[in-house]
Amino acid sequence: MSTSSVYMPLRATSLPKSYLHLSLRGCIGVVATAGLRPSSPWLVSRINQQNTKRFISSTQQTQAKEFFPPPKAPHIKEVETAWLHPVYTQEQMYHVTVAHRETKDWADWIALGTVRLLRWGMDLLTGYRHPTPGREHEVQFQMNEKKWLTRFIFLESVAGVPGMVGGMLRHLRSLRRLKRDNGWIETLLEEAYNERMHLLTFLKLAEPGWFMRLMVLGAQGVFFNGFFISYLISPRICHRFVGYLEEEAVITYTRAIQDIERGTLPKWTNMDAPEIAIQYWKMPEDQRTMKDLLMYVRADEAKHREVNHTLGNLNQEADPNPYSVKYKDPSKPHPGKGIVNLKATGWERDEVI
Repeated sequence: MSTSSVYMPLRATSLPKSYLHLSLRGCIGVVATAGLRPSSPWLVSRINQQNTKRFISSTQQTQAKEFFPPPKAPHIKEVETAWLHPVYTQEQMYHVTVAHRETKDWADWIALGTVRLLRWGMDLLTGYRHPTPGREHEVQFQMNEKKWLTRFIFLESVAGVPGMVGGMLRHLRSLRRLKRDNGWIETLLEEAYNERMHLLTFLKLAEPGWFMRLMVLGAQGVFFNGFFISYLISPRICHRFVGYLEEEAVITYTRAIQDIERGTLPKWTNMDAPEIAIQYWKMPEDQRTMKDLLMYVRADEAKHREVNHTLGNLNQEADPNPYSVKYKDPSKPHPGKGIVNLKATGWERDEVI
């Protein structure tokens, strides 16, 4: 991987406020170039110590891969995507809350039970312990930046599977039956793309070691095949499963945001979001911190929660996707691509069109 050079302000009390030439190697370690001569010996030793430590990675000096490198073709500036992310307001993101859809039948219980089993396994692999109310400050429930990144990367590597599997199977079904799909395919594929962008963003902050890569490989192989078979049997249960899975994701990111607000994640207090996140979410200049990044991701997960619970309410064979249609009376409230401040029961309506 090549080393890229950028200009950025170096914040230190012993240095004047000037722009210094720094070199970023990979996505974590910051190495001073030969032209940087800080006046504080402590700062030099501090930078060297940071270079020997990497989040998640089991090795010390490996270089993180550049997941979105500039195109090599000299006549190409950048590669564009067909899916432009909707712009969230700060008010919308602050109104995202933890919510749960109560089970109504045996199919819902199957979906919820499977999510709880998957949650238990994910907690075990990522070292996460969910505290009961009132015990959040106990030592055994504390999370640091490394543990959170481990959980985020593992979670997003799994969360990008359902949308791709569902979109693929519905695409093949449309071809096989020579019928339209009524707008489901694009929404499902866009969800998978969004989850992959979450993963690529967090990979800008950490490089997984070989053990984490093996866990991701094994989890994806098992989960993809299991979800593939399950979607062939009952798409409705699968969408309900994803809805409950996204409920857990909202809980995860909410707790991480609370940790930043309490000051228990000092490395993230003033850290800026990666450039890939700034471009994808169109983050304003005053909303580009790690806390802002997690709020954007949480808002996405809340939207996936709403979408999949809604799709789970529909007739999988005949109903159109309410998120990709135009309504005859747009003055009435209808599901859309933006964030809707729904109550916990907002997606339990049997009729959503």
